[in-house]
Amino acid sequence: MFSKEEAVRLKKEFWTAFGKSFPRKWMLYDTKIKDFSFKFLVDNKKAEVSLDIEMKDELFREAYYNKIWSLEDQLQSIIGDFYKQENYTLDNGKVISRIWVQQSGVSVFNKNTWQQIFEFFYTKMNAFEDFFTEYEDFIRDV
Repeated sequence: MFSKEEAVRLKKEFWTAFGKSFPRKWMLYDTKIKDFSFKFLVDNKKAEVSLDIEMKDELFREAYYNKIWSLEDQLQSIIGDFYKQENYTLDNGKVISRIWVQQSGVSVFNKNTWQQIFEFFYTKMNAFEDFFTEYEDFIRDV
């Protein structure tokens, strides 16, 4: 087990190493759609790349989710198998819509799995960005 300070240090080292391994500017929050973003997530059991639709207005959130969902086949052909949840509850209690890919059996605290996570992040985030770029005009038209 790690102390809180050690855990913070390892996480910072992880993100620095990822940035050095794959130096590029990711789209993430720069989708030009408010509360519509791509995210990297990693913890002690898994790594995830997600598309989070976080509009407070439930009708807008649902409309964007349904737009993405109408492109299910295209999304799967670009990113592979994925998970989806229209009403996903974050740890803080906020309800969002999320579409994500996941790699289990890896940990931010195990340096032996870092390269595997980096490659997963790079491949899957590129795929999410490719999907968004390809269908951006359609997605924006809500």
